[in-house]
Amino acid sequence: MSPGTLIQDFDYRLPGDLVAQQPCARRDEARLMVLDRAAPGREITEATVAGLGHFLKPGDLLVLNDSRVIPARLRSRKRTGGRVDLLLLEREPGEPIWRCLASTGKGLRPGTRLLIAPGFEAEFLGEIPAGRVRVRLHAGPDGVEGAIRRHGVMPLPPYIRREPGDPRDALDRERYQTVYAREEGSIAAPTAGLHFTETMLEDLARRGIGVARLTLHVGPGTFQPVRTERVEDHRLQPEACRLPGAAAEAVAACRTRGGRVVAVGTTVTRVLEWCGRDGGLVRPGEGWCDLLITPAHRFRVVDALLTNFHLPRTSLLVLVAAFAGRERILAAYEEAVARGFRFYSYGDAMLIL
Repeated sequence: MSPGTLIQDFDYRLPGDLVAQQPCARRDEARLMVLDRAAPGREITEATVAGLGHFLKPGDLLVLNDSRVIPARLRSRKRTGGRVDLLLLEREPGEPIWRCLASTGKGLRPGTRLLIAPGFEAEFLGEIPAGRVRVRLHAGPDGVEGAIRRHGVMPLPPYIRREPGDPRDALDRERYQTVYAREEGSIAAPTAGLHFTETMLEDLARRGIGVARLTLHVGPGTFQPVRTERVEDHRLQPEACRLPGAAAEAVAACRTRGGRVVAVGTTVTRVLEWCGRDGGLVRPGEGWCDLLITPAHRFRVVDALLTNFHLPRTSLLVLVAAFAGRERILAAYEEAVARGFRFYSYGDAMLIL
């Protein structure tokens, strides 16, 4: 058996104070590290995301993930007062029954009611495989979906620390969401897109840079650490995705005019490569994307990548290293730490050309 790619080779040191706890005051003022794979050595250019257009060319195509994050974290309490946090993962067809992650199962028996808000409760139905639980949601006149929108909290990753009643909850509802989010269904943001503003998109259009949209609903598996010794043995949980005909046509037109396909984020990269055909084209369609991109992957569609800085030992960091080279990426991360870049979901960005 081939030794494969060892996950231990995708580790790095990060001081805790560089993990961003809130976004920049303005989306596009985040810092931008630019890596040109064709440049000799390991030269790094630094800018801000607002200046992204200076590194792109007329005829290039930005591809965005328009999935919308639902406020999927429900803070509830047992009748005894104990707190139980629920993270909604998947709704079962035809019923207000959700498969969830629960912060604790202690003291929960089928039929136990958890109070989320007046008139909004979760009925515990039992445990299911993979450490998940089933709950039936009960709501008042607004209905279950309306109650989730009103009382749910944005499902921030655990490294962004928030306590109940944190005054930044309102900020998170706005900023842990892209300005172009349309299709509801993610439980985590496609974070590379968080830096864009409407003004920035208009400026890129004036420069002759096209935009296409696809959808991948981000699930819990995207950000999970790789726990296998070999990266190739890791399995990504499938995520629902859709690549419209208009996006496929935009990629084809970009190829015809000699432009570059620029993926905004690892979610976009995975869908484009999953739908990829020879010649740099993509086939439209929808389904469940479980593509794991490792250093052996041959990129057929994506020419450039805008992405945030990712956690060590994750499939996201492996994907970025597959695109730009492991040594180059780890050296860039080391430089980002030295320069005080902000990391992870609310952090700064990297453009790889």
